[in-house]
Amino acid sequence: MSITFQDGSENQKAAWGAVFSMTLCVFVLIASEFMPVSLLTPIASSLSISEGQAISISGVFAVITSLFIATITRRLDRRIVVLGLTALLTVSGIIVTCAPTYPVLMIGRALLGISIGGFWSMSTAIVMRLVSGSQVPAALALLNAGNAIAATISAPAGSLLGAYVGWRGAFFLVVPVSLLAILWQFISLPSLPVRAGQSSPNVLRLLRQPPVIAGMMAILLLFMGQFALFTYLRPFLEQVTDLGIETHSLSLLVMGLAGAGGTWLIGRLLRQRLFSILVVIPLVMAGIALFLIAFGDRELPVFAALVGWGLFGTAAPVGWGTWLSRYLADDAEAGGGLQVAVIQLAITAGASIGGLLFDTVGWWSAFALSAALLVGSSLASIAAWYTVRRAS
Repeated sequence: MSITFQDGSENQKAAWGAVFSMTLCVFVLIASEFMPVSLLTPIASSLSISEGQAISISGVFAVITSLFIATITRRLDRRIVVLGLTALLTVSGIIVTCAPTYPVLMIGRALLGISIGGFWSMSTAIVMRLVSGSQVPAALALLNAGNAIAATISAPAGSLLGAYVGWRGAFFLVVPVSLLAILWQFISLPSLPVRAGQSSPNVLRLLRQPPVIAGMMAILLLFMGQFALFTYLRPFLEQVTDLGIETHSLSLLVMGLAGAGGTWLIGRLLRQRLFSILVVIPLVMAGIALFLIAFGDRELPVFAALVGWGLFGTAAPVGWGTWLSRYLADDAEAGGGLQVAVIQLAITAGASIGGLLFDTVGWWSAFALSAALLVGSSLASIAAWYTVRRAS
């Protein structure tokens, strides 16, 4: 490519084609990550493994990659890194499709985890160089819209495709889309050379800064609270609200579409009201969790609550991505790696603890835990705002 982007300055022409190509990659990443949720039974039956073994390894490799990707690739043009991670995604899809045994399947899922961890770690830093500073929230919202749409349709699409073309055919269908993403990135992504004088890529050094500690705590509690509830929505809707499969699927679809709309709306508001949004979103989500406890057996209130959950919950990562772009602008890659590691750990912890409570105490206890964690996230957001003001 002849164009070289060094900074996302205000007078620079935004490379929106490159942002859209990254959004397509996000769509494939999330679809690949969550598609096994609806295909666990045929995968486990085909390869003679337990259902839980089929997907857990990708999260482990995502965490490891997010912590070390900036160090490993510190001398490489970021365009090459993104193309390489997308190519790895394609290879992962091919390996999983053709996997004859459990170890081979795990290799494919591990490669997916590397692609997820590496891509998300660098996404904010790269977006900051593709668009002007005022356009960063909108660009991050676009990436997260791809996330929301893929998370919404991947499980039902996987179930439908698996019934007609088998689980291998369902996985293979993401390969052509990932190849399209590579081609689009090759055409649209400009050269993004490593910046001169770039800070150390060690992500843990950032924890010496009080605003970063408070921000990462807020992110940890936000995603723990979100997935302590979200992971168990299906059994809640089936057992408590008593929805049929068609109504249940429609509810989740509408929730996902509300999430896509929420990312657009929040992206427009973040320019002036960043910390207000970071404080309010988890509070609203905590209120929704308590509302579901009180009215979980009534269809219309639950449906309305799910719309609200999708609207606010899916938009939350856009807010924290914008926070990263503003307050860790000089350490965006290291900050992105730390953020992704915290999110992946939070998702695992929230889902695990929520599941334990769901099974042993009752469904309401997982939702109450979610509300408590989300209130904690709001308080940590206030602490992050306070420490930023003190440091400035």
